[in-house]
Amino acid sequence: MTRLPQDRPRRLTRPSLAVAAAVAVTAGVVAAAPDAKTAEPTPKLSLIAASTSVTLDSWTEDPGVYLDLGTYLTSENGAFELKVTRKSYKDPVVAEQVLRNGKKTRTKALPTGLVNDFAGLPDFTRITLTDAAGSTVLEKTEAFCPNNASGRIRPDAPANSKYPESCPTNPFTLGSVWGVENGWASNTYSGFYTEPVQLEPGTYTAEINVTEKYRDLFGIADQPQTVKVVVRERSWEESAGSASGGSAKTTASGHGAHAQHGSHAEHSTHAEHGAGADTPAPGAATSGAGPSYNAGHGPYPSAPPALPWALKRKSLGKQAVTAAETGDGSGQTDGSRQAPGDRPNAKRPSGKASVPDVPKPDLRSLPAFGITVNDGYEEAPGKDYLAFSANVWNAGPAKLVVDGFRSPGKEVMDAYQYFYDTDGNQVGYTPTGGMEWDPRPGHEHWHFLDFASYRLLTADQKETVRSGKEAFCLANTDAVDYTVKNADWHPDNTDLSTACGYENSISVREVLDVGSGDTYTQDLPGQSFDITDLPNGTYYIQVLANPENRLKETDHSNNSALREVVLGGEKGARTVTVPPHHLVDAN
Repeated sequence: MTRLPQDRPRRLTRPSLAVAAAVAVTAGVVAAAPDAKTAEPTPKLSLIAASTSVTLDSWTEDPGVYLDLGTYLTSENGAFELKVTRKSYKDPVVAEQVLRNGKKTRTKALPTGLVNDFAGLPDFTRITLTDAAGSTVLEKTEAFCPNNASGRIRPDAPANSKYPESCPTNPFTLGSVWGVENGWASNTYSGFYTEPVQLEPGTYTAEINVTEKYRDLFGIADQPQTVKVVVRERSWEESAGSASGGSAKTTASGHGAHAQHGSHAEHSTHAEHGAGADTPAPGAATSGAGPSYNAGHGPYPSAPPALPWALKRKSLGKQAVTAAETGDGSGQTDGSRQAPGDRPNAKRPSGKASVPDVPKPDLRSLPAFGITVNDGYEEAPGKDYLAFSANVWNAGPAKLVVDGFRSPGKEVMDAYQYFYDTDGNQVGYTPTGGMEWDPRPGHEHWHFLDFASYRLLTADQKETVRSGKEAFCLANTDAVDYTVKNADWHPDNTDLSTACGYENSISVREVLDVGSGDTYTQDLPGQSFDITDLPNGTYYIQVLANPENRLKETDHSNNSALREVVLGGEKGARTVTVPPHHLVDAN
């Protein structure tokens, strides 16, 4: 993997746990936990404000304000849970509410067309902003991801939320689960799903309320929240200067995530394990709506993460850390938490290899996305390349577990796939190729060989070009379908620092959890397709999982996915048109 500048470890300011405290103090405005004998088996939802005022920044180099107003949706009398799915890419996205009453579970279908993707409930909140003279300067609606930055509102609430930590943004997501845990609150701020608004410095009053259709649908009281909003103008130069002087100010607004825009200008698209265009989600440093832990591995931005761990930043010596400069580093994801992953076995397996009759993974390919034409950069000037992103995911019902073991002095590890019974006991293994060390700067980790291959096929689906990229370090970068059996809503290895090892590693374990997929972006010469001399016309990008069938799966017939593309233009100025894939119209 080629890491971008934003993926390097950086020095940031330690955000406080102010939001957790702010949310906690609002518990007084929420009804006490209901008596279990008299409670209705449906969650009671309320909109609350963590604070009566917020300060938001507009940066002179990139004017605009992200409206992280500190409002939360709380859930009492049970968890608020939604299941969002589509049967296939030919079918629309549908949603249903899951209602649990002890051991009984029932579902309630939500109105057809209410949702059309997996990024959250559209037009959930309405925001009205008035200036000091009482004139309305802004009125807009925003989507709401129930999995947004969240925290407990009472001390006897569950210690951890069972729900995933963001809403998926991959265009080929198949299923998702959204939820606000019982006794928790979820930030209504849309993060990456919203655009900044233009506001002059000054003081405003914001009124925030849940829109009528959702109030009627979920029984939410018509109780708008009012928040004083102070907009101040700042500059990156000022911010960088104060940080270098050891007195960095706590960033209070969305563009705080952009405090290092100077380095952003240096970003290229040379990221193999994701397009790298994903900057941290805009949000106040203490809002909990900062960058998601798996940001940077896919071409689509990630949603805000869960609050409890998102605020636990690591301090680098005496220099504080801020949400503005998050990035992946050794042993960390975005600086918010350690993600150790599963540890490999202490030694290579002994005894006779066997493939027992137990649940196995099911690797499936998603159609290619993020498709563009680029030149060969400095590596191959004068060439035209077709770049794309590809994802192979695990539909289960068992996780894919591959261990690599190194013999002294050997450059390639021997790799083994492990199998487990329903109690989690290892009951078998089989050799499955090897792992090789990639010493190139930005990679420097162990790649599992022959995990996937990529081919450009002609209109009659005959191979014309093959990508040279087939070896990867596995990571759970995308939540593809969290409704499949045994889906893990909280996978450990969500970035490459969790399971890819070091040059001196004696063993490595790489895992692809059930429900998650691994996105790689092919955009470097040798990985993307050389189309310099190809005639214009229709082609297909084929993503093929487990091309040599070395991995044992429940089904090998669903490993291939095709995406139609139409090449045009002239040499040096080639174009690509990407027709919709059934109902998915995303290139």
